[in-house]
Parts: sequence; C-alpha cells; structure tokens
Amino acid sequence: MSPDPGAADPPIGSPADANRQLGARDWDAATYDRVSSPQLSWANEQLARLQLGGDEIVLDAGCGSGRVTALLVDMVPEGKVYAVDVAPSMVKHTQEALGDRVTASCQDLTELSLPERVDAIFSNATFHWVSDHDRLFASLAGALRPGGQLVAQCGGHGNITSFRQISETVAKEPEWAEHFRDWRGPWNYATAEATRERLRQAGFVDVETWLEPRPTQVDDPKEFVRTVCLVRHLDHLPPELHERFVDACLERSSQPFTLDYVRLNMTARLGGDARLAGGER
Repeated sequence: MSPDPGAADPPIGSPADANRQLGARDWDAATYDRVSSPQLSWANEQLARLQLGGDEIVLDAGCGSGRVTALLVDMVPEGKVYAVDVAPSMVKHTQEALGDRVTASCQDLTELSLPERVDAIFSNATFHWVSDHDRLFASLAGALRPGGQLVAQCGGHGNITSFRQISETVAKEPEWAEHFRDWRGPWNYATAEATRERLRQAGFVDVETWLEPRPTQVDDPKEFVRTVCLVRHLDHLPPELHERFVDACLERSSQPFTLDYVRLNMTARLGGDARLAGGER
C-alpha cells in the first residue's frame, strides 16, 4: 500500500530503519507517568470497548509507564497480560510497578514475539509513533488468536497540528536551525479511511475506525510538552538547550495553552475460526 496521504512528516529512511532508530531513543518514564493524565483518561474510555470475561490473555501494545497496564490486569484477574514497549525505561517502570502481575518486554511492535497468541490487543497513544502501519497491523495479526479483538486509539490525521507548526517554526530560527538540519517528524498521523483499509488487508474483520477531535488543556504545559510533544525534538539538542527550546515553543503558543488533539479510534477482530487456533476461550 502506498504511504498514507494523511500521515505527517514520515521519518528519514526506510520504515524498518526508522522504527529501529526511534526504538533506540528512550523516554523519561517517571515523568511521563506523572503527566500523562490525558492519555489515561482516553484509555479509560477505550477500555470500556473491550469485551472481556476475566480469564483472557491480553497484550498491551505500547504499555508506556504501566498506568493503563494496571487497569488491564484488573480486568483479567484469572487471565494474563503481556506488556510491550519499545522504550527500555517504560518497560522497566511497568515491571517495577506491577511485578509478577504482568510480563513486560522491550520489543518493536512491528516485530512482535510472544510465547503464545493472545485473545485481545489493547493500545493507547502508541501507533502514531510507528512509521509503517502495514507492518504494524500484520505483526499484531500474527500475535492475535483468530476471532480475537483489537481495541486501539492513537493520534490521527490533524493531531496537534497547531503546536507542531509552532515547533517547526522555532526549529527553523537561526538559534536552532543547525541542530534541526536533518529533522523530520517521527509521527504517522493516519486517516481513518487508510487505517480501515490497512486493517482489512492485514486480515481483520468487523473493522471500525473514526477520528475524534479532543482539544486538551494540561496541568503543567512545560513538563508535558517537554516529556511528550517535544521529546524527539530534544534528541537533537544538547541538554543545556532543552529548557530554552521548550520555552520558545510555549511562548509562541496561544493562552490558555490548549493542544488540538485528534484521536484515531479503531476496533476490529481478526478473521478466522478461533476453534482452529486452540479453542474458544
């Protein structure tokens, strides 16, 4: 499938190389855990779409700091939860927070390797960090039992456009331009239509996708954008310039500070007969 026309600024190089490059960059898991209340709120809404009896095997695809993973664990008291993230600090934070209640591992979602197929896959605020959605959905399909469910939400077409434009403008100013000479945004903000087709091509059925504008004000704008929105920009700057760059972006933003989030929702089931893959659960 051709690249999604709704995707914003794909990373340099091939999709596989881009995924590995992004995977080599870590996050501040402790701060993310503290500031990610918007993501937690969205996750709670998505969790209501999961149809679980309590004994399922579930994958949290992009577990972050483990706040949402903990909710999944509570939903399957007789089941099992695998938590996967490409960022080592996130995996470590999740494992330390949940102990033996979860099996956490550091993996690229386009190259998943689990001990068994799962009954359900949940993902929140992750897929837009993956450049190749064809490979992503094929990998998820390979990890899911036939008939298993996928419930996910990520940034969609038009996500935080205003703040991204501000940060790009700042990055081109003389003080910063030399550090961003090779900059390309790492996000893949796909359209609902392209995502629906990609999921069907990967073998999913009963596919529903839709975009949802969610303008959001955050409690601590500086800490939030430093940790979330500008995290990959700061990879290009020496530590002593981080605060000045964050301040420069915020100074150009309208007040009260609001991020024009657009969420891409998706629900689907993997085609096939569950009885052929080890029985119904």
